Amino acid sequence: MKILVMGATGYIGGRLVPLLLEQGHEVRCLSRRPEKLRGVWWAGDCEIVQGDALDPVSLTPAMQGIEAVYYLVHSIGTGGSFSDSDRRAATSTADAAAAAGVSRLIYLGGLVPQGQVASEHLASRAEVGQIMLDGKVPAVVLQAGVILGSGSASFEMLRYLTEQLPIMVTPKWVSSHVQPIAVRDVLRYLTQSLELPVETNRRLDIAGPDVLTYREMMQRFARVDGLRKRVIIPVPVLTPWLSSHWVNIVTPVPKAIAQPLIESLRNDAVASENDIETLLPGSLIGFDEAVGLALDKIRSAQVITRWSGAEWPGAPSDPMPTDPEWSGGTVYRDERSAVVGASAEHTWQAVEGIGGAHGWYSLPLAWNLRGWMDRLVGGVGLRRGRRDPDHVLVGDAIDFWRVEEVDRNELLRLRAEMKLPGDAWLEFSITTEGVGEAGTSPARTVTMLHQRALFIPRGLPGRLYWLSISPLHNIVFGSMIENLAKAARETEADSIRSAQPTGETRSLPTS
Repeated sequence: MKILVMGATGYIGGRLVPLLLEQGHEVRCLSRRPEKLRGVWWAGDCEIVQGDALDPVSLTPAMQGIEAVYYLVHSIGTGGSFSDSDRRAATSTADAAAAAGVSRLIYLGGLVPQGQVASEHLASRAEVGQIMLDGKVPAVVLQAGVILGSGSASFEMLRYLTEQLPIMVTPKWVSSHVQPIAVRDVLRYLTQSLELPVETNRRLDIAGPDVLTYREMMQRFARVDGLRKRVIIPVPVLTPWLSSHWVNIVTPVPKAIAQPLIESLRNDAVASENDIETLLPGSLIGFDEAVGLALDKIRSAQVITRWSGAEWPGAPSDPMPTDPEWSGGTVYRDERSAVVGASAEHTWQAVEGIGGAHGWYSLPLAWNLRGWMDRLVGGVGLRRGRRDPDHVLVGDAIDFWRVEEVDRNELLRLRAEMKLPGDAWLEFSITTEGVGEAGTSPARTVTMLHQRALFIPRGLPGRLYWLSISPLHNIVFGSMIENLAKAARETEADSIRSAQPTGETRSLPTS
């Protein structure tokens, strides 16, 4: 079957595509920024096209020849009225699918609370599902609650709150009932939905076998994680707005994403029917096993996709221009270069591993302070870490940066996503240059590491911001490039030592 996946760069989409390929389907992925899929291991096995659900014109060619469409797009955290964006995107998709003669739409939404006023987030998801069902193409609308899997936003919130707070003062939503589902079961239902009769046009609740309160989930998480029983004190005074600030500080999930999720916690998220178990039978993973599987993936650094892979709300989607002077205004720069004394490959290993557990190679206290300041004003801070400790792809989040460009062994460009009065980039490039007497052929080559920080200010606040932090640049950026070069030399020395036969000693090269 020829399938279009909309949202392939997201948490679920990035896991669904390789499963569809494994099952023998032809897959086309629609992405607003196709370069975000560059380097993904399955990218060469599918077709990648540029398009946007909010741009109906781009959907026409994307839908040509397609039999089934997976709609995994959601505008949560994009600022403003995300429900309006969701409505327009869903309508455009349903219309384009009908015009192209698509046989089936499959949408992953949220469990709709029964007898309760739904939060904006859940109401928007329900509306998108209804738009699909009202269209001319039969739609399967799968409705899930909390998804348990390494890297999901809901799971990250649960994990950080439980692990970091042995005593919690919580809002009354800790008593809301939910029916969480393992991400493996979500993916199974998504792929098996292709087997339903082609005329199927309905909602189907999908949920795991356990109905729990959030309080019970935290206690059971603690037990699976080997932690002591948590002390949870519910109070009626913490509003969703206050709760989102609290979650923003304690967990890696920023306020813009946490707030709509927390507002939804006041709603019960329990399946109202279980027809899916008859239509698509299969064993379900329980809560404890799902948590254990997710923790194993996290601890072994095998997290395939993460919530942070989505572009940060409000972040510019266009890459940095080759010459930032395009703005016609002020561009502040801090540019430095250093002879590394190691190969380009080993220098790249140090550069590619920057951030996360490896840190930023200069003044850890200053970086941590900047991260906390960002969290306090609703930014992403440093807690996002990295998807992979050693390797990066375009679109990856690295603490409060986003990977904008990767050219292995040559270039890593990061775009700032912390709260700033302007736009900022941090770029590392590696070159190999000849060294020799003037007028003669180079006697040898050396590896050069170039580091560039760019800042395009917005108005007077942006200019004052850059001027206020400029005195720190010699310390922060100066020590950063020196320590990166040192890390590259150490990496190369370790590699040489590990390659030597036991008992053999050799002198290390000087460049």
